[in-house]
Amino acid sequence: MLPDVPGLNRREALVAGGLALCWPAWSSAAPAASRLIDAIEQQTLWSNLDGKSLTWFHPRACMVPRADQAPLALMTLQEIAGSDYFGPVHWTSSADAGRTWTPPAPIAALGRFPVDGHEGLQQGVCDVVPEYHAVTNTVLALGHIVFYRGKHFDSKEQLARYPLYAVRQADGTWSDRKRLVWDDPRGSFIYSNNCGQRVVLPNGDILLAFTFGSGNAARSVAGVHCKFNGQELTVQEVGPALEHQKGRGLLEPSITRFQDRVYLTIRAEDNRGYVSVSDDGLNYQEKRAWTWDNGEPLTMSTTQQHWLTHSDGLFLVYTRKDASNANVIRWRAPLYVAQVDPEKLVLIRETEQVVHPLVGDGVKQPNDVPLMGNFHVTNVSPQESWVTVGSWLPRHQARGATHLGRIRWSRPNELV
Repeated sequence: MLPDVPGLNRREALVAGGLALCWPAWSSAAPAASRLIDAIEQQTLWSNLDGKSLTWFHPRACMVPRADQAPLALMTLQEIAGSDYFGPVHWTSSADAGRTWTPPAPIAALGRFPVDGHEGLQQGVCDVVPEYHAVTNTVLALGHIVFYRGKHFDSKEQLARYPLYAVRQADGTWSDRKRLVWDDPRGSFIYSNNCGQRVVLPNGDILLAFTFGSGNAARSVAGVHCKFNGQELTVQEVGPALEHQKGRGLLEPSITRFQDRVYLTIRAEDNRGYVSVSDDGLNYQEKRAWTWDNGEPLTMSTTQQHWLTHSDGLFLVYTRKDASNANVIRWRAPLYVAQVDPEKLVLIRETEQVVHPLVGDGVKQPNDVPLMGNFHVTNVSPQESWVTVGSWLPRHQARGATHLGRIRWSRPNELV
């Protein structure tokens, strides 16, 4: 008997009923100009579409090398139970290239703790991104602090917000919770690299970007240079700020390095996403809105974008408005990928493909379409990269699933 879950087709119902954890691969044929991407297929890692378990969200993975063994895929993730309401951070791993995963286990340092002087208020951690650090043979899991009251995100009592992290040592143990300190009044209300991709330099230094603001001011974004010794992450220098006065400003910056330049993509709240480039990861050119190669702007709704980086090409993963998702909240399905022209900083339209498809009817039954938008990109091997994402139904008791999209390369990715 298939479970009765609103808006699900037979394939999803099979997943919800536990009859299939990896449905037959859906793939897309790559256009001529994007032959680097040979195929894309989807896999479901966990499903709570029947409402009988947990909806795992924020799935972000990194690859940890091991002597005389295949690399270990290590992923952080946490339950979603409501809008911006997440459970304690867990970790899971896969020794067989993502086909099977260990049961998620909590990271004690990234759990929930009471806030002194604020009865009933709890501090948690969200938006965590793990990254392997080769120089110290550790994994740095960087997120930021968030505040909950009861079973809700407390929008009225969000105290100062800042990055928190924990370090996984080579023996598998996790450190205590630590704070990335930035003593600058411009970040007195918030400074964060939440959900952000970062760059580890050959000497072990780390480039990332902060979104930051004070009081009710619109947030800015700036490049950041950090040192990391395997235990402590410290800010060395922060570059000039990029500014934007619409809504909350500039949010959730991600960077990548491609052909000796650092590329920055930014979420915003004016139906646009923004891009910039830097030679050093600190001094960025003036931002520009993402457009197609014909100059037409992409219409986005306050949703992050992330980089997919191959030695022979630069790609962006994103959501956008389309006829198929006209009534879906923030157009948060499907999840697309397209190749970037690294000189013109535009997307090549004919290369666009779907990484994770929209499921359901985004026009007539948008509330039954699982939402995506908090996702991550991992270079796994020279032959394969992943896009991991959690999907959920906010109007159906936060039911959802956790997905892995495999991008197969036609030529080896020499960055791995």
